[in-house]
Amino acid sequence: MNVYFSMHFYNYYTFNLSIAYLTMLERKILSYMQLRKGPNSVGFLGLLQPFSDGIKLFFKEQINLIFFNYFIYMISPIFMFLISLFIWSLYPYIWNYVNFNYGFLFFLCCSSMGVYGLLLCGWSSNSNYALLGSLRGVAQVISYEVSLVMILICLMIFTCWINLLNFMNYQFYMWFIFFSFPLFFCWLSTCLAEVNRAPFDFAEGESELVSGFNIEYGGGGFALVFLAEYGNIIFMSFLTSIFFLGCNVYSLIFYLKSIFLSFWFIWVRVTLPRFRYDKLMYMTWKLFLPLSLNYYIFFMTFMYFMMLGSYFTN
Repeated sequence: MNVYFSMHFYNYYTFNLSIAYLTMLERKILSYMQLRKGPNSVGFLGLLQPFSDGIKLFFKEQINLIFFNYFIYMISPIFMFLISLFIWSLYPYIWNYVNFNYGFLFFLCCSSMGVYGLLLCGWSSNSNYALLGSLRGVAQVISYEVSLVMILICLMIFTCWINLLNFMNYQFYMWFIFFSFPLFFCWLSTCLAEVNRAPFDFAEGESELVSGFNIEYGGGGFALVFLAEYGNIIFMSFLTSIFFLGCNVYSLIFYLKSIFLSFWFIWVRVTLPRFRYDKLMYMTWKLFLPLSLNYYIFFMTFMYFMMLGSYFTN
């Protein structure tokens, strides 16, 4: 039991530390791409800036609105942060205190539950702008979850199991990206839409929406929403490395690939302009979903003929 709690505390500590320095990495990259310095005053080279920002946010005064649902308003950021923490239990250790043979289903459940936190944050604020931002975010996430599930099912056909650890065994000789290259780019775009990142940040896509569903939040509530978003970015980077780029979780190269994918999320933000909302919906229903369905039919047909050939050979 002591080992369980010590490992749980270690994972929680490293989770928050990685999020803190991902935010600093983002601010540094954005500043250098815009020909300015970025945070460089707090600590050596600005390394203590994330801790300064976190302490400032959690010690700020919490402003209560007049007409709002107090309990749901307060519990929604905590719910979003807990979902982001739960999803990290899927990390594919060979030996672990939790063994997820059905990790794929657990990931889908957690990603679907995150939609409720996003919706409740906007609804409980009793603000028209927060509600509008949350509705746009919910429609976006639900639409892209369909193509995300189809892409994952296409990859699960080859592992024949829904445990994420099997991806390490099946990519020993060849990564999945080599025979599913178009699916890889569909997956990257879907990841951007799932975590509401630019150029798909339509929850805050208009001038009157400002920050979107979390417009009324400040202090600790905003910090928890912020932690949940960046925690999902890091986890989606890990998932991309697991599904497409070889799943050797005991290699340094695996973590370097995940860091590069996290950098890619930031790079896209500073490079691409925001899409139009109708183009966003068109891309998932008319492009990503048909492509993933065609890949699914092709992979199923290929596996069927492979099994048929092995049957007649034997």
